Amino acid sequence: MSDTPLSEIQATESRSKTPGDEHVESATLPPDESPVRESSPFEHAATSRIRTALSVVAITALIALAGGITYFTTRSGQEAEAALQHQHGATATAATASPVHLDADAARRIGVTFATATSGLLVAEVRTVGQVTYDETRVKAIAPKIHGWVDRLFVDFTGREVREGEPLLSIYSPMLVSAQEELLLAIRLAADIENGTPDAKRSADDMVTSARRRLLYLDIPASDIEALERTGTVTKTLTLRSPVQGVVVEKSVLGGQRIMEGETLFRVADLSTVWVEGEIYERDLAVVRIGARVEVELEAYPGEARSGAVTYIYPTVDPATRTTRVRVALQNPALRLRPGMYATIRVPGAQRANAVSIPRTAVLATGKRVIAFVRMADGMLEPREIVLGMASDDRVEVLRGLKAGEVVVSSATFLVDAESNLGAALGAMANMPGMDMGTQATGQRTPATGSSSKGADTSMQDMPGMKMKGAAADSGRKPPESKSSSHDHREE
Repeated sequence: MSDTPLSEIQATESRSKTPGDEHVESATLPPDESPVRESSPFEHAATSRIRTALSVVAITALIALAGGITYFTTRSGQEAEAALQHQHGATATAATASPVHLDADAARRIGVTFATATSGLLVAEVRTVGQVTYDETRVKAIAPKIHGWVDRLFVDFTGREVREGEPLLSIYSPMLVSAQEELLLAIRLAADIENGTPDAKRSADDMVTSARRRLLYLDIPASDIEALERTGTVTKTLTLRSPVQGVVVEKSVLGGQRIMEGETLFRVADLSTVWVEGEIYERDLAVVRIGARVEVELEAYPGEARSGAVTYIYPTVDPATRTTRVRVALQNPALRLRPGMYATIRVPGAQRANAVSIPRTAVLATGKRVIAFVRMADGMLEPREIVLGMASDDRVEVLRGLKAGEVVVSSATFLVDAESNLGAALGAMANMPGMDMGTQATGQRTPATGSSSKGADTSMQDMPGMKMKGAAADSGRKPPESKSSSHDHREE
């Protein structure tokens, strides 16, 4: 310890201090006391909120963990079956659909009608739409075997009827002129050597025959050749005549046009017999056979049924429409049947005397099964699987699943099926583990009232950390009052 007086030390410290240090020193605590920090009320409220949030998270995690353990420990082998039943997009079948109850007003509102299964004569008939076309075996193309120029055109429009041997056109052809001259020269040569040797006469006759045959092979009529031999004069043009009788369905020649060998000038169709071609579905091919008698009705002549026979069944099936074309031949003496007309072909099939049948509209095919909705004694509509047999235009035979006299739904079957499928889906969901459908599984609807919201509030107030004002008021407890304090910092 130094012997310096205390007064001198204090004087030295007072001289070394700055004016700003005086204020800090005045706020400094005595050296023997430790500084004490005053707590803020805001820090206390934040800590309380954090603790409450952590408690809620922890309790929620425990509840989720307990629920997961319960779910996995209670699953059984029925899970697969419940999953199969819980297919919202699946079509209802007799195995998954449930009965439906519809009162009279509901059935009338959605258009549900009923029909009775009857037992009686059922005639299977295949009906298809056909079209009249040409008999391809009676269509001829007229193509001259010579080249030349058309001098005059006698048949000058499409659709004109022509007779066999009727003039079509006159043609100038150097080839025909040369053939005429050869014939006349052979005739003169045969006349000159009439008194010659037998061999010479035979050769001259052969030349005449060859020249005459050449003109015939060029489609020159025999009458024109006889006129040429009689007159002995070569003509500039010769006439080409129609080899068949019919209607000109195609014309590709004009007057003055140059034509070549083999060029098609006309197409003539004999319409005394026509074809009616239709398409038969693949499933009906067993009913149709070659030679079967059919009835044909045309839209142009309603009420007039014509009888014909199936003359040909095409050997292929169209992969797009799954149909096969069939051909029916019809006589057309008055030419009333015109190619392009629409017709209805009816092919009679098998008959059954005591067949149980229902309307086609009552049948609902799901792809795997065929069902019909049967009205029971208590008014329930029960989906029932059936087995079908042969069918007519509007009715189908039922081999198994229905009896004569039972009543089935004959219209709006898809709406009834949708309602049945919905009931089956709700029942399947109610049986799934963890799915509690309540009263919905039994088909009852819970009325929408205010009790549901009240129950929601009650359930929420039981959760840790959730304090609802309404719940506190119902329990008679006052909500905790939050203390607020103001802390003013004033700087002097």
